Amino acid sequence: MPDPHETVLSQVDRILHSAAPVPEKLNGALRYLAKYRSALIQWTLIRAEGQKVLNGPFQGMVLASGSAEGCYVPKLLGCYEAELHPYIAEAAQRGYEAIINVGTAEGYYAIGMARLLPSCTVHTYDISPQAQALCRELARQNGVAERVVIGGEFRGTDFEAFAGRNTLVICDIEGAELELLDPGRFPGLRKLDVIVELHDTAQHKCSEIVPRRFASTHEIAIVKRSARDLELPRSLDELGDLDRLLAIWEWRTGPTPWAVMTAK
Repeated sequence: MPDPHETVLSQVDRILHSAAPVPEKLNGALRYLAKYRSALIQWTLIRAEGQKVLNGPFQGMVLASGSAEGCYVPKLLGCYEAELHPYIAEAAQRGYEAIINVGTAEGYYAIGMARLLPSCTVHTYDISPQAQALCRELARQNGVAERVVIGGEFRGTDFEAFAGRNTLVICDIEGAELELLDPGRFPGLRKLDVIVELHDTAQHKCSEIVPRRFASTHEIAIVKRSARDLELPRSLDELGDLDRLLAIWEWRTGPTPWAVMTAK
């Protein structure tokens, strides 16, 4: 079995000796090493605290041992996307009959919301078979499998199936929200509440285009990321400052604001 440290060194060496410009090489090596260090912190935290979310609106939820994509430690700590916590708490009071979670990954929001809303059915959609399997297992481990419906690709025309039902859409699909969240093409969206992570690209300013489409039918709050001041569990007391920063790092490469859009 290869030494994992040697594997990491080999990968860093490959990045640094690639044909990319020097700034890109350095940034790539830094991110790779930071993710490696985050993985070490993850297993340290799991050994000390187990796999239940420690804080936040989903406190007590059992997590899988890893993520389908993206970070893990902030989810276990309960500080993941903390900017949304007030809106999640508000959503829990709205008595939704259904939640549509598009871009479910391993099911952090899907299962968390199913636990918060015991009368709600959560419909999850992710094109990754691995993500679907993880979400299904997470639903079972948290005792909500009977209220979580696992699906694959979600199309805009599918919104019509939720017409007349008190429904929340939670969406994180890495820029594809530009195609999906269009109430002009998919009028079923006009009466649904939406929480969406917005991903700008060189071609499209999703953070402006998507909210503009809902301006006449929804109350809109744009939520931006903010600094964190989190009390970490005592099991991480011995970490250095860099590791403590990595413990709450969400692996973002740039700004990804959220639009919280509530139907009028």
